[in-house]
Amino acid sequence: MGRSRYKITEPGQSHFLTCTILEWLPVFTRPETVQVLLDCWQYQRKEQGLKLYGFVVLENHLHFVAQSERLDKCLNSFKSYTARKIIDYLQENQVERILTRLRFAKRAHKTDRAYQFWQEGAHAELVLNEAMMRQKLDYIHHNPVKRGYVAKPEHWRYSSAANYFGGEPLLEIDPW
Repeated sequence: MGRSRYKITEPGQSHFLTCTILEWLPVFTRPETVQVLLDCWQYQRKEQGLKLYGFVVLENHLHFVAQSERLDKCLNSFKSYTARKIIDYLQENQVERILTRLRFAKRAHKTDRAYQFWQEGAHAELVLNEAMMRQKLDYIHHNPVKRGYVAKPEHWRYSSAANYFGGEPLLEIDPW
């Protein structure tokens, strides 16, 4: 199956998105790296018109449902900014094992940088209707439960489940 299946075909519509760290490295086990994502989403909501309906951050990838006038541009901005900030964090904290892997696995054509953080592209699926939106939000919120990390979705700290099921949310999201 080609990558075209997962392109953002209608940038003004809601999409379910998955972004994965190169080689599935466990970078989001550190609260500081997750905070970079949360801060970026918060900025994009306030300054770039991003509507964020739900998210979950796991140790090596994340899922979210979002919408904006130019979601493709927001996603590119998100990946570029977060990659730079997280690589800076890893360098400052001398996390050499992960940096070595990010340097080694970098695509040969990425000549403008020493590291590649995100896998190329993003798994993007157009959310066609309310039933699909509910299914994607349920998938996002139950992902940590399915993996055996927590018993209830709202117990996973790095998720919007608290916004939907009660609890103390980490980040304001847009109501669906």
